[in-house]
Amino acid sequence: MEKKAKIIATLGPSIYSESKLRQLVRLGADAFRINFSHETKNITSIVKRIRKIEKGANKNISLIADLQGVKLRIGQFKRGAQKIKFKHKFTFDTKTELGDQNRVCFPYPKILQKLKKGNKILIDDGKFTFIVVGKKGTSIKTICKSQNCLMRNNKSVHIPNFDIAFNKLTLKDKKDIKTAVKLGCNWIALSYLQNEKLILEARKLIKKDVGIISKIENKHALKNINKIIKATDSIMIARGDLAIDIGHSEVPKVQLSLIKKCSQFSKSVIVATQMLESMIENNTATRAEINDIATAIFQGADTVMLSAEAAIGKFPKQAVSTMAETILSTEKYKREHIEDFKNSIFSENDPVKSILRSVKNIAYNQNVKAIIVFSNSGKSAKLVSAMRPAAKILTISPNINVCRQVSLLWGVQSKNSRDANDWKDMMSISREIIKKLKFIKKNDFVIITAGLPFGKAGMTNMIRLYRVN
Repeated sequence: MEKKAKIIATLGPSIYSESKLRQLVRLGADAFRINFSHETKNITSIVKRIRKIEKGANKNISLIADLQGVKLRIGQFKRGAQKIKFKHKFTFDTKTELGDQNRVCFPYPKILQKLKKGNKILIDDGKFTFIVVGKKGTSIKTICKSQNCLMRNNKSVHIPNFDIAFNKLTLKDKKDIKTAVKLGCNWIALSYLQNEKLILEARKLIKKDVGIISKIENKHALKNINKIIKATDSIMIARGDLAIDIGHSEVPKVQLSLIKKCSQFSKSVIVATQMLESMIENNTATRAEINDIATAIFQGADTVMLSAEAAIGKFPKQAVSTMAETILSTEKYKREHIEDFKNSIFSENDPVKSILRSVKNIAYNQNVKAIIVFSNSGKSAKLVSAMRPAAKILTISPNINVCRQVSLLWGVQSKNSRDANDWKDMMSISREIIKKLKFIKKNDFVIITAGLPFGKAGMTNMIRLYRVN
């Protein structure tokens, strides 16, 4: 049985080799995330490996460029990581030298100048706390208030109750978007956005066959969530920074609310951060982590993500395998109790959505084995995926980048094929594909959707119920 929900694995030293990447794809990874907050010097050769594996696996793989945004980060240490003792005095400054046990670079002079005695500085998604005890210009003196503090290169910084306006892409983000386009990335993930303005700016810098993922990680984004969902292609619930900003106990209900809202507006949603955190060091997950993954799937997430577990973890293969097994088990229960999990979708004033809702209703018939979606832009594939039909979804597109993009969506398999010229040609392409699908037998039904006239994006207006003969 193939899983419907998808898995993102973050690229890093633990999985850079071709053999490791191939194993992760075989075990269930559907997409790889490039974290532009870290070093990407050799990323071109790694992307080539992924595309080579893609051909061998006969499976389209999504590439996600995750931009750094204005998310604050410390600099680097001489040893790559540095232990800081509890109650040890530690300095954050703007010096570019590598850090040690006494100091590290924090390259934001304007922020350092505004910090006051008593302010908290939280490092690495809030794991470690430092309290400001003094300052001199852009040099901030703090006391470490955390036991077992191990700070690593480029880790995130959060300063509670300290607002920073962020409505424009940084110069680094613009540069990284250009790199991502050259690499052939299929999604751009925008970090720390507060409203829809970054989305609209990023749209102008990318091609139409590249999707935008908006990371929700602060209270400003939650306040503007309807505008963000309308403007974006996908939402990522980035629970690390979000928990720090709104409080850990608020995150579960926000996660459920965002997943429901994305479902209603037919937008895909990714749940991320610390899903299998213990597997960075251990080869088995905790029961709480398994439950966390299952909860996201029960709630209706399209995709779940591995961060450090894959990038720098000791057991990336086991992490992907654990995630895939949990998804399969949870989805089996959902199929057996399908009435408890039917979603509602807003289709008012959108005739395409109304047409595709009827696809979902037809697909509940157990004799319907697949839905073939002809889609130039990927929009129809996204809408069919959002309907959560029982039948398998196969998207056909003449654009390989669209095929790769939609492979991140719930339940979608994609195939790069020439576009149909007319109705007769569409049926010819469909029959060729159906012959190669082993799970479809004689007298089974397949739903075929497309837009007339052919070759024009965003015009899905036709459904055919085809009986295999």
